[in-house]
Amino acid sequence: MSIKENLLKIKASLPGHVTLVAVSKTKSKEEIMEAYSSGQRIFGENKVQEMTAKWSELPKDIEWHMIGHVQSNKVRYMAPYVHLIHGVDSLKLLKEVNKQAQKNDRVISCLLQMHIAEEATKFGFNTEELEALMKSGEFDLLPHIKIVGLMGMATFTEDKDQVRKEFKSLSSDYLRFKKTLPSMNILSMGMSGDYQIAIEEGSTMVRIGSSIFGVRNYP
Repeated sequence: MSIKENLLKIKASLPGHVTLVAVSKTKSKEEIMEAYSSGQRIFGENKVQEMTAKWSELPKDIEWHMIGHVQSNKVRYMAPYVHLIHGVDSLKLLKEVNKQAQKNDRVISCLLQMHIAEEATKFGFNTEELEALMKSGEFDLLPHIKIVGLMGMATFTEDKDQVRKEFKSLSSDYLRFKKTLPSMNILSMGMSGDYQIAIEEGSTMVRIGSSIFGVRNYP
């Protein structure tokens, strides 16, 4: 099936309250434009330089989401245009985003990444760390960022019960912390292999790449 057919099929399967981020990392500008011509406007990248190159050459009504792990020294490159940063996993990174957003006279929306997977390779806060950060008053000192929700990635496993348990745990944290921070309205969880379970457990944003564009072309 073509990119257009894949995209329309996935969009038709999503409930109205769920936003689709088309994960376009490693994909060409032509492939992104095929999705764009089919109505998709939100794209996710995991490397700042690649995203910045695409931003400079593609239509300006595209919303670019940074979905990968972010190094503080790369924030300045995307600060002029990034729409949403999904993987904010430390106070240090939040402070850098705030600093670079201020330089660009912007307020940048961020999702706080929670570590929910039983894998050492995933980044993120645990519940206790995030609770302490919420109570610290640090967010009030960062006027150029807006915390709009939480993000998390489940363990890469065939065990659907485990994936569901991890999404349920993140959803529970989201509902709890939303009471403290009413600006939160996004729960980003679920990718090509597990987004149906994520939606059942409360996800409002899914990140789908290979089911739209096909297998990635790593150089």
